[in-house]
Amino acid sequence: MTYPDYIHELCHVTYDMWNKGWDEYNGGNVSYRLTKDEAESLETDLMGTSYAYYSEDRKEVEVLDVPEHVQGEFILITASGSQFRTLCLQPEVDTGIIQLTPKGYKVVAGFVTGKRPTSEIFMHILAHAARIKVDPEHRVVIHNHATNIAVYSLLDEVTSESLTLDLWSALTESIVVFHDGIAVLPWEVPGTQLIGVDTARELATHRLVVWAKHGVLSTGKDYQDCFGLIETADKAAHIALELKRVSGKSVSENNVLSKADLRKICDVLGVEGKYLNDQH
Repeated sequence: MTYPDYIHELCHVTYDMWNKGWDEYNGGNVSYRLTKDEAESLETDLMGTSYAYYSEDRKEVEVLDVPEHVQGEFILITASGSQFRTLCLQPEVDTGIIQLTPKGYKVVAGFVTGKRPTSEIFMHILAHAARIKVDPEHRVVIHNHATNIAVYSLLDEVTSESLTLDLWSALTESIVVFHDGIAVLPWEVPGTQLIGVDTARELATHRLVVWAKHGVLSTGKDYQDCFGLIETADKAAHIALELKRVSGKSVSENNVLSKADLRKICDVLGVEGKYLNDQH
């Protein structure tokens, strides 16, 4: 059975995240914004697959006022209760394709047993709306419970600045991969419109957002882009945690990259690193 690439790749990334230990049981959620060509050929592309295509009786599900510039977009999204260990075996059950409407969405395909989109539907809609304004090539939103990032936010009251600087200084590759830093939101109840609104605000200037005491989400042009952002941040968090454990000191008290070192990297990349000017 041959699925369109965007479904096939979603199957891979969800299993990879489960294999990393980032998506226990039914934790985590993913969405992908279809291109215009993919949306136009959707019915044809799903023929011969186990996905159902609903050409009629598409009822609008009201969830929030959808920003006008993303109304009409087609989104592949994981279901509430889907388990990433087994999603690849039944994507037609654990994912669906929705079309955004002024007040929510209509199910266009998938969810063949009646499941609904992830409870983080608010965040996904608003995240896509926010990132499209910054990057027209934006396609993917991933949320998971990357272990080391979660641990880091449980040990200390981290801020966007403190977490960004710790991870940049612990792993050179970090500032190369996410030179725009990491935003940190204080703990909020998941699955609410509020956390979606607050996340979207941070996504105006960041591709990575940490939900303190919970997990992380990334945005990007494709699945690998998003996976790589989280993978790099989680590796840096692991190194930083080991430094603190072994030395008994804060990250900055160890032999890590200095702000001067980080500024040199930014100069080579031609980017402006947040939190690196002298007043910080």
